[in-house]
Amino acid sequence: MIQTFATLLVFQTLGEVLAFAFGLPIPGPVIGMLLLFCWLVLRKGAAETLAPTTLEFLKHLSLLFIPAGVGIMVHAQRVAAEWLPLLAALVLSAVVSLVVTALVLRALQK
Repeated sequence: MIQTFATLLVFQTLGEVLAFAFGLPIPGPVIGMLLLFCWLVLRKGAAETLAPTTLEFLKHLSLLFIPAGVGIMVHAQRVAAEWLPLLAALVLSAVVSLVVTALVLRALQK
């Protein structure tokens, strides 16, 4: 478990370092996730090693939404003042996600 947690932290840290060092507009954790994906593709047995611990993390994924909920409560006045742009961003991002998912699924089925 500690080895898996350390592996995940190393890739997130690498992503943060690359984003900061090169001034990239992509968040560090996203870069770290891409690096982790590449590592898992190149190293065939790594996914099986990480799977048991990561599945345990996924069981407690709902705990990660608590900080977001607290942030919304703390900034409730700002959310109320800017509800229209927030709603537009949420709807647009949901539509884009659905379209991209459908296109990827269609491409993978061929």
